[in-house]
Amino acid sequence: MPVRKYTYYDFTLSLCPQCLKRVDAKIVFEKGNVYMLKRCKEHGNSKVLIADDIEYYKNIRNYNKPSETPYKFHKKTHYGCPYDCGLCTDHEQHSCLTIVEITDRCNLTCPTCYAGSSPTYGRHRTLEEVKKMLDTIVEYEKEPDVVQISGGEPTLHPQFFEILDYAKTLPIRHIMINTNGIRIAKEKDFVARLKTYTPDFEIYLQFDSFENTVLKKMRGADLRSIREAALENLNEVNLSTTLVVTIQKGENDHEMGKIIDYALQQQCVRGVTFQPTQVAGRLENFDTSTDRITLTEVRRKIMEQTDIFNPDDLLPVPCNPDALVMGYALKLAGEVFPLTRYINPNDLLDNSKNTIVYEQDEVLHGKMIELFSTGNSVETAEENLKSIMCCLPHIDAPNLGYDNLFRVIIMQFIDAYNFDVRAVKKSCVHIVDKDYSIIPFETMNLFYRDDKKEYLNELLKEM
Repeated sequence: MPVRKYTYYDFTLSLCPQCLKRVDAKIVFEKGNVYMLKRCKEHGNSKVLIADDIEYYKNIRNYNKPSETPYKFHKKTHYGCPYDCGLCTDHEQHSCLTIVEITDRCNLTCPTCYAGSSPTYGRHRTLEEVKKMLDTIVEYEKEPDVVQISGGEPTLHPQFFEILDYAKTLPIRHIMINTNGIRIAKEKDFVARLKTYTPDFEIYLQFDSFENTVLKKMRGADLRSIREAALENLNEVNLSTTLVVTIQKGENDHEMGKIIDYALQQQCVRGVTFQPTQVAGRLENFDTSTDRITLTEVRRKIMEQTDIFNPDDLLPVPCNPDALVMGYALKLAGEVFPLTRYINPNDLLDNSKNTIVYEQDEVLHGKMIELFSTGNSVETAEENLKSIMCCLPHIDAPNLGYDNLFRVIIMQFIDAYNFDVRAVKKSCVHIVDKDYSIIPFETMNLFYRDDKKEYLNELLKEM
């Protein structure tokens, strides 16, 4: 009998990458890779690589747990995902991280920008608009985990500090500033004032490459000295910082280990987040057939390029295992101790657990007891560790500072090419839209950002 060249594995719903209409999709295994096969009646067949590690892809299904939903929803489900955002009643995850874009303006015009920002694009939100956006998050989440103040470039907003003042009055557990670092690099007084908002405050610093050619291709400028000066100023006041790296295959994917090593040398840096480029917004100099990189490729390359993490250290995050990977380490006395490998993966699915298997490593066992216990017992140390076993920063271990924690996150924002309705329903990174609805990051950039809404409305008329 004839045999297909692939192994059929699963079925889902996706989008035609050209017209964005919903289409059936098959998940298949072929030559060690995972592909999505789909067909649009108007634009024909398409095939996209979605993973280069079959066993990891199969394993992520074991990391599901009951959905944590917001306290209220904004819309009813009418057309079906992804056409009812948001959040609609069919969405399966609350906002782990909510982005508030306080301005469209930016002091760069990056060739790679999901929002299409520039010095002349759009406008600043008013203070009252931003307050309402923040209030909306609290209304839906009560105690939001992480709120990221973003843009455009948020530090350009004329009422930037008034916005931060108001945000700090709200029951938000952790606030981040998403920035290109230019103002941080140039103004020490600005950095000193940022430091006053600690604790539970962090800088999310764009850091794509050490190479001039890559930075000019992705950001339109040689920003190496800006990054160096920004980190020098942040180190001076030890202001918690995450380096965020947009990854493109063939451009900066060979630098991930070097960036992690560099980050570990910076006093202020608490981790690195790698984000494969999402095909959305302004995306110049990008070939979808050669430049796309999958989450599993990023994960594999991190392990190849650094001797810190092994496969047991970089785990799917249960709130959205298709799109998120986490790995934790402890920085202790100049040494780095991987931590995630000592968690029982099954316990990640139960918020009441997170077991550390101390006996597997005597040195780490001793270091942990020294750091975590309050003079009582191993059980006390174990209890104190529970609050840090998450992709989101929340530290309350009595003898551990946030300074000691280092995390690596891979955050894949899917687009029309690798769109999988199963993953989108569990998206936990959301944006407050200008109409105060809350939209998953992925669908925001596909359908709900500014002029894209007009195309969505045309699509809906046909449904």
